[in-house]
Amino acid sequence: MTILVYAEHDNKELKSATLSTVTAASQMGGDIHVLVAGADCQAVAEEAAKVAGVSKVLVADNAAYANQLAENVTLLVKDLAGDYSHIVAPATTTGKNFLPRVAALLDVSMVSDITAVVDANTFERPIYAGNAIATVKSSENVLVVSVRGTAFEPAELTGSASVEAVDIAEDAGKSSFVKEELAKSDRPELTSANIVVSGGRALASGENFTKYIEPLADKLGAAVGASRAAVDAGFVPNDMQVGQTGKIVAPNLYIAIGISGAIQHLAGMKDSKTIVAINNDPESPIASVADYFLEGDLYNIVPELTEKL
Repeated sequence: MTILVYAEHDNKELKSATLSTVTAASQMGGDIHVLVAGADCQAVAEEAAKVAGVSKVLVADNAAYANQLAENVTLLVKDLAGDYSHIVAPATTTGKNFLPRVAALLDVSMVSDITAVVDANTFERPIYAGNAIATVKSSENVLVVSVRGTAFEPAELTGSASVEAVDIAEDAGKSSFVKEELAKSDRPELTSANIVVSGGRALASGENFTKYIEPLADKLGAAVGASRAAVDAGFVPNDMQVGQTGKIVAPNLYIAIGISGAIQHLAGMKDSKTIVAINNDPESPIASVADYFLEGDLYNIVPELTEKL
């Protein structure tokens, strides 16, 4: 049994979601090969070769994969699939884009967003906005699986796998890369930050995010998140949204300020190691998942907390 893990990267460095996906793959058993598809991505391949548990790294270095367009990556993975029992990728934007296409071309069902591995064919995944966990067993000849990275610890960089070039270069001709605009920030990226400070609708305005949330985040070296209510109200941009329809985070410390804790928000952050909630309603749903709950007015508490830090 051999497992193919698709590497998430930016042609310069390996993303942490890949390390967590390798951990999940190692729990399935068998050899693990990592596919690095990109352009001028040799540095990524060398980093992937150091991941513990990986026996081989396949490198598809071609302009067709420069921006990892789903249509092109799908054809590459499909052509390689015959040698593998499992095709595994992080449940990120990229993974969610190409992996269902691979499953369709292979004519197999897909197991998505797993949070635990029971055995090589059986997995756990959240359903109903994380309120229940389903155990799913697949009998497909090839298992196509996406992994929720926050549910698995990242693999160590202690390996020494071989690196092998893949000559396949297919351009589906169905899409082309136009441009990307990346938000620039001195703060850590939300999904990979060790500390996240999030604000909710109780902040009442974007100015209050700047006045109360950001100084606290800066003191802690934290990323800034928000509830969907705050995003929908226009307080902050939607790339800051944490929740079922936003970003899934699992930092060591999550501080929720003025967030009531709708189930959709809890689904995106309840795997955090330590959860601190600041809210004036002790009956709010977030109190049920918080390790520490501070009841009071955020407009008094947050400035004092920031000052003391």
